[in-house]
Amino acid sequence: MKKQLYFLLGLAAVTGLASCSKDNNNGTVTPPTNTNVDIRGSITGSQHWTKDKTYRLRGYVYVDGNSTLTIDAGTKIVSNKDSAGVLVIYKGSKIQAIGTADNPIVFTSNETDKKPGDFGGVVIVGQAIGNGNHAVLEGGVDAAHQAFGGTNDADNSGNLQYVRIEYGGKAVNPGDEINGLSMYAVGSGTVVDHVEVVRGLDDAFEFFGGSFNAKYLIAYNCADDDFDLDDGYHGKIQFAVSLKDPAFTDNKGTSGDISNNFEVDNTTDANGYLRTPVTSPTLSNFTAIGPNNAAGTSADYGYGMRWRRGAKFILANAIVMGGQKAGLDIDNDPTAQFYIDGISGFRNSLLHAVTATYKTDKLSSVVFTDVTLKSLAEGRDGSKSFASATDIGLTDPFNNAAPNLLPKSGSAAATTVAKFDGTALGDAFFTKVTYVGAVDPSATDWTKAAWVAWGK
Repeated sequence: MKKQLYFLLGLAAVTGLASCSKDNNNGTVTPPTNTNVDIRGSITGSQHWTKDKTYRLRGYVYVDGNSTLTIDAGTKIVSNKDSAGVLVIYKGSKIQAIGTADNPIVFTSNETDKKPGDFGGVVIVGQAIGNGNHAVLEGGVDAAHQAFGGTNDADNSGNLQYVRIEYGGKAVNPGDEINGLSMYAVGSGTVVDHVEVVRGLDDAFEFFGGSFNAKYLIAYNCADDDFDLDDGYHGKIQFAVSLKDPAFTDNKGTSGDISNNFEVDNTTDANGYLRTPVTSPTLSNFTAIGPNNAAGTSADYGYGMRWRRGAKFILANAIVMGGQKAGLDIDNDPTAQFYIDGISGFRNSLLHAVTATYKTDKLSSVVFTDVTLKSLAEGRDGSKSFASATDIGLTDPFNNAAPNLLPKSGSAAATTVAKFDGTALGDAFFTKVTYVGAVDPSATDWTKAAWVAWGK
């Protein structure tokens, strides 16, 4: 029977068997314990990875056949750049990766000089509803694992809690990369909270359809978009951070692409902007920090928020600041119409950008100007814009190596009271806090917990 999971012992372990040591208590010979395990190919039976070993992914590893991969708190999963590891939890299978605040599960580079792209990424594929904008998975997965989605919005792909993913972003072809965490049509039965993506070569988080919800997410120093939502994603997210390294973007070539804190689409023009279900995330308590025109800022940085291609959205109780080309950008007719009609909204939030605070673009038949957008955002939706990021009042948000996102006492960030108006924000999923942004000014800062890494 052909084995599909390989445990390859290193040379040190092999030679160690020939030089076993004596136990001083009873004189017996004790073989050494191997702590490095290489993983290749497909996992078709349930597996349990423990923190006393380091697991190295060699290329694409597929958890398949309705299997469950359980990963203990404190376990490290690594990859080398010669064979960037990608962990794919495929339809019907589950991941049970439940770390703790003090012992997170860490996916990272195995190189001494760690760089983006050394690790491929984590991909979870479910059977929830999407709109078919992407026909297959991105990133060069094999033909047997390219399809995703289904009809079960309550689908359960397991648990992802207290997990950090570092140095991801396997580039297969131009425009075809693996993100830090990719979620394809993942259902609401899946638990996702306390996940950080660090120094990725492409997007930090990209969600392709699906209905799962998430809390406590951090995108830190990733080269492309931090929260990229498309293909009909219709879940909810609360308490999230997006923070950019001013000098770090991926290679855009001649694509005209830009890097943003948010980039949210429904479908491409070729697929029809209004293919259903329409991308419609409901988001609250985000803190998104752009490059703020710091010395050495990459020319490829774009917007704090880019809502486009027929997406609709609610983003409330947020702080978005330091966007390079604009703060709030609305592209394409249907996206604009959703905002005009009040279906979409940037509500009760604080906004700053280096150049244009509000921007409308790529419109044909819908009359919608930058001035109109500002009027709706600051009138109907109750948000505020600021000429200076300092006026918002976060303690030290642009200190990239050691950011402090706590609001200063008496500042706009500290005194603006959160609102959870309307059916979507009234959902029981949302914790009805009184503050805006991701960090409570009157409590312990959750972004300083042991599971979070800064300075990378």
